Amino acid sequence: MSFNLSELNERIRQESQFVANIKSELAKVIVGQKPMVDSLILGLLCNGHILLEGVPGLAKSLTVASLAKVIKASFNRIQFTPDLLPADLIGTLIYNQKTGTFETKKGPIFSNIILADEINRSPAKVQSALLEAMQEHQVTIGDTTHKLDEPFLVLATQNPIEHEGTYPLPEAQVDRFMLKIIINYPNRNEEMEIMKRMANTGSDSKAILQPVISTDDIKRARQVVNDVYIDEKIHRYIVDLVFATREPEKTNLDDLKDLIDTGASPRASINLALASKAKAFMQGRGFVTPEDVRDVIMDVLRHRILLTFEAEAEEVKSTDIIQRIIETVEVP
Repeated sequence: MSFNLSELNERIRQESQFVANIKSELAKVIVGQKPMVDSLILGLLCNGHILLEGVPGLAKSLTVASLAKVIKASFNRIQFTPDLLPADLIGTLIYNQKTGTFETKKGPIFSNIILADEINRSPAKVQSALLEAMQEHQVTIGDTTHKLDEPFLVLATQNPIEHEGTYPLPEAQVDRFMLKIIINYPNRNEEMEIMKRMANTGSDSKAILQPVISTDDIKRARQVVNDVYIDEKIHRYIVDLVFATREPEKTNLDDLKDLIDTGASPRASINLALASKAKAFMQGRGFVTPEDVRDVIMDVLRHRILLTFEAEAEEVKSTDIIQRIIETVEVP
């Protein structure tokens, strides 16, 4: 290595101190849900969009709105409905009778953090408009292309138990979400604390969140994440994991071949490496370990593996396949 690892570790440790401040501030209003909070911060550091899946009432929307407050970012919540139009999302051209010209009226997509609530309730035209914003960080209104402010992050929610009136998200769009997070119920102690905090009719008891970091600080932190060292062996380990989803028979996982319809795309390898670096950064460490990769692999891969009808008939989930791959692929 052509650099001093101890110096890098110390720099990362100092630069990552704001992560603890964000978590501490969010804890004023969010009880538990530490994996969700960690994943949201990770997505923020990686410039990666996140798909949140969980039943109603698990503080998904509250957490996203609170995160925007503590990083001093602009925030918009968009409720996706079957009658939503692309113009409702990105904006449109309005004719000005006084000047005789068309003027651009920007839509709610022009914010740092977008909460796309129940994203799977809107049809394909809306999804395609959102897709340009997610991939290119720009939107086209009329003949003009507008760049979106950085950081720009789409945090989308969907309800796993209600399918009436929903549209399956296109696979190309799902693949553009860096992470898919499954939100679980709180435990008994957490639920007790939630009940004590929230079982009142007034709003005066709500904690006031203070910004602990700016969007410029986030952009600078992203540059620091790029400096986290990842060894060639870790790179090879990541590629081995991803290729095991495409060619399981070459990894002594012959029984998975008939269960996987389509393996993970190259975006999986890119996002797995980037998320691992961000994970190391969040822990104040200047280098990536295999444990970092295993910590993020479920959220990175769970939505990128398409299963066969045989797998669905046997009630095999993508997480079951990922777990088998983790246990089988040799760790460097």
